[in-house]
Amino acid sequence: MIRIFLCALLALAPLPARADDAAYAAYTRGEYVEAMKLATAAAAKGDAAANTLIGEMYSLGLGVKRDMAKAADAYGKAAAKGDANAQFSLGLQYSRGEGVKKDYGKAAGLFEKAAAQGLAEAEYNLALIAFDGGGKEPDLKKAAGLLQSAASKGHSEAQYDLGALYAEGRGVPQDEVKAAEWTGKAAASGLAAAELEYAIMLFKGRGVARNEKEAAVLLESAAGKGNPVAQNRLARLYAGGLGVEKNLVTAAKWHLLARDAGISDFHLDLTLATLTEDERKLAEKQAGEFVPLTRPR
Repeated sequence: MIRIFLCALLALAPLPARADDAAYAAYTRGEYVEAMKLATAAAAKGDAAANTLIGEMYSLGLGVKRDMAKAADAYGKAAAKGDANAQFSLGLQYSRGEGVKKDYGKAAGLFEKAAAQGLAEAEYNLALIAFDGGGKEPDLKKAAGLLQSAASKGHSEAQYDLGALYAEGRGVPQDEVKAAEWTGKAAASGLAAAELEYAIMLFKGRGVARNEKEAAVLLESAAGKGNPVAQNRLARLYAGGLGVEKNLVTAAKWHLLARDAGISDFHLDLTLATLTEDERKLAEKQAGEFVPLTRPR
């Protein structure tokens, strides 16, 4: 089922690179106090992007005490001048009620303005609102169109959700090939959930040519990022030697990690029971040393 959660709206939009902007240059160097000083001076001269930078620093507490009300004020000044990043970031604050009173209507309006300028993050969040309905009837076709636009710009979450819509036939005609295509694009960006889903598609040959080895590589990546379902599926592959060389200790390691996260599997419990004491200890040691990797953006 598609992952549509308004409470999981994206983080702040990336600020545009401005090599000629001393304030932004200081910001990228981590000199936040200096960046705030320079941005404040630039904002006083009407520089919209400088206000966006000020909003960013207040929202994250960089060089100043975190203050979402001041962030909203700065974003508001830049948004009024048409800065898409500020419009999006202020929209997030309205959607969450951070520094301003929660107002999905205002959030959507700001996202619309940012999306009109082609900001993929805004298009994605508008898709979430359209899918949820915001107290009204969900508009799946609108959501699909917005996801299509954001996905075509390389937005990985939009690619993943668009793939889910095609898989389920919601807002678009059901199409396993397109579902695999968009899910594969999201997986290529390193999104763990997409890696898991695309691996299953590859393993079953659903919408894409069957490829157990490629599926195993993707499961290994998703499992390494801490996805418990991927860990469980990877354990099964190692236990059966499917797409990978059979290795019961490695299978046990991933099974233990998945089981600790709440994924039970009686068949793998039986596999674990066949290990020698030394093999079991090694698997437990490897599981205990596991540190999940962060997903590359």
